[in-house]
Amino acid sequence: MHYLVPDLSPLIALPSLLSPVAAHIQPELTGLAEVPETHAWPTLHDRPYGVDDRVPVVDLALPDAVRLVGRACEEWGAFLLTGHGVPVELLRRIEEQGRRLFSLSAAHKLRAARCDGTSTGYGSAFISKFFSKQFWSEGFTVVGSPREDARKIWPDGHQDFCGAIEEYSRLMDDLARRLMHLMLLFLGLSDEEISWVGPLKAQHEAVPALQLNYYPRCPEPDRAMGLAEHTDSSLVTIIHQSSGVAGLQLLRDGDGGGAARWVAVAPITGALVVIVGDLFQVMSNGRFRSVVHRAVVDRTRARISVAYFCGPPAELKISPIGKLMGSGRGPAYRGVTWPEYLRLKKKLYNEALASLRLSAGKGGEKEKLEVYISS
Repeated sequence: MHYLVPDLSPLIALPSLLSPVAAHIQPELTGLAEVPETHAWPTLHDRPYGVDDRVPVVDLALPDAVRLVGRACEEWGAFLLTGHGVPVELLRRIEEQGRRLFSLSAAHKLRAARCDGTSTGYGSAFISKFFSKQFWSEGFTVVGSPREDARKIWPDGHQDFCGAIEEYSRLMDDLARRLMHLMLLFLGLSDEEISWVGPLKAQHEAVPALQLNYYPRCPEPDRAMGLAEHTDSSLVTIIHQSSGVAGLQLLRDGDGGGAARWVAVAPITGALVVIVGDLFQVMSNGRFRSVVHRAVVDRTRARISVAYFCGPPAELKISPIGKLMGSGRGPAYRGVTWPEYLRLKKKLYNEALASLRLSAGKGGEKEKLEVYISS
């Protein structure tokens, strides 16, 4: 499968994507007896844990999947998805290829280190620049085709890796389209109206973005951070995480004004994690909210995650859908393209979405409220 890949340099600001500088300074973490000061986080337990909270599980094969998906997006901004039709064997293959990659020596992986002006390859999370401490993780980014970077690592043995990545990306693209269709049905759009929503109408023009993350075993998991809290810049993110190894946590708003709390996303074999991204919050005019999440590490077991970021084509501006504004209510956010928003995210981090908010009564005429439902 071949992709026509445009200039992808703005994609370096995806929450889980990588920094070319950090790629060269991350030490070998596997086998360390203690967490070095460079990786020791003092604020790991900054909020309480929701031990009784359970992230909703949605079976896509159920007849009321629209309601279940919509409620989960409204109340949580995320859910575990079963009945999605992605073969368990493919999930096993993609995880196996991730382990194959990350088991290589650092020198070997750095053959595909990201360089200035590129948005793919090996390294650590771009958001590390916002923190004085480093993350207990490493990653590999694929935007478009994986073949160029894979050949740098395995000149003669990259076929299995690339085959798994390309098949996984293709199925994730189809699944993301199905999920967004259900989400928009729940919000009150008809099938005909959804067919004219820009991100779905032009989804075939979007370039697939995939992030493989590896979280090694950690001798002191209470002192290390796998990946700091963030929201995703996508429309929707779909994540496969290692079976049996917890690590992903969602920030759940406090009930009745109470304190927000961290809720663990317990891995279920064959289930995928779906996360509402910032751009879907914009498109839904705030009806669905992107969820803050992070990754923690484990003392005895390493963990792999594979995240698929579904975003719009680079030139397509995302604005609130007119039908979702309600009587007398204008757009809550100004329109923005994905590359523009990624640049904001790179500069403002978790304040990027707030920077798009419009004051009450502003923006309606300026944005023309066409918002990608066109005739």
